[in-house]
Amino acid sequence: MKLDRLVLTGAAGRLGSYLREPLSKLATELVSTDLAEDIGTLYQNERYIRADLAQFDQISPVIEGADMVVHFGAIGDEAPFETLLGPNFIGAYNVWEAAYRHGVRRIVYASSIHAVGMYPRAERIGTDVPHRPDSFYGLAKCFAEDLGRMYWEKRGLESVHLRILSCAQVTSPRALGTWLSYPDLIQLVTRAIDTPTTGFAIVYGVSDNDRAPVDNSKVAYLGFRPKDNAEVFAPDILAAAPTPDPTDPAQMCHGGPFAAVDLGESGMAKMTIIDDRKKT
Repeated sequence: MKLDRLVLTGAAGRLGSYLREPLSKLATELVSTDLAEDIGTLYQNERYIRADLAQFDQISPVIEGADMVVHFGAIGDEAPFETLLGPNFIGAYNVWEAAYRHGVRRIVYASSIHAVGMYPRAERIGTDVPHRPDSFYGLAKCFAEDLGRMYWEKRGLESVHLRILSCAQVTSPRALGTWLSYPDLIQLVTRAIDTPTTGFAIVYGVSDNDRAPVDNSKVAYLGFRPKDNAEVFAPDILAAAPTPDPTDPAQMCHGGPFAAVDLGESGMAKMTIIDDRKKT
């Protein structure tokens, strides 16, 4: 299946940098968008449009004519509610409303484990657990998931919500369970696009880790079969790790550091994220 036009928001981000090339192969035209002035060399059938998600009159024309939207654009960290309101909350509404008005078939959304981040890590959670956000950032993911369900049930707009755990290099014991490799990310997004019918769906974005703390069995129909396993990093990671603290929410909750910081304070600042975005 090849789409006529596919839109990618958040194209200037780290994950967006890995998605642009494979997504360009799934459509006659890939329209990438972000707030950056440019995103480097474009692929042969890729077009870049600078637009602000929080401004409906900017994002709506970008989505016009699209078959599907891969929505990865947002502030990717905890921040004060007022900071997240535009890009993460209003931006999600603008994408869904524009997609509905323009007859888009499906939205593939970068949700997050932080929508359920306050669950204890000892509890292996499925895709149907109630929301339990660990931050305003996680709350925005809950909002978009509920928005997607409502637009499916009221307006017939399909959406697949990818609750990504940790799509970054493995640098901590937590990541031995939460890691999503870039190849597995690409497979996950591809399956969310090429599955014939999805309705409203939630799927965890995690590789085939021995220590994965989540369960995707109820969405096996999406065909997502991750290949990578973070256990190959375990000897080095565990040898360098400090003594575990069972009173630390960052170690005991699914949301990691986001579960431990105060509302509005950066969770990413407590993590070691290597910016290894793909260069074009």
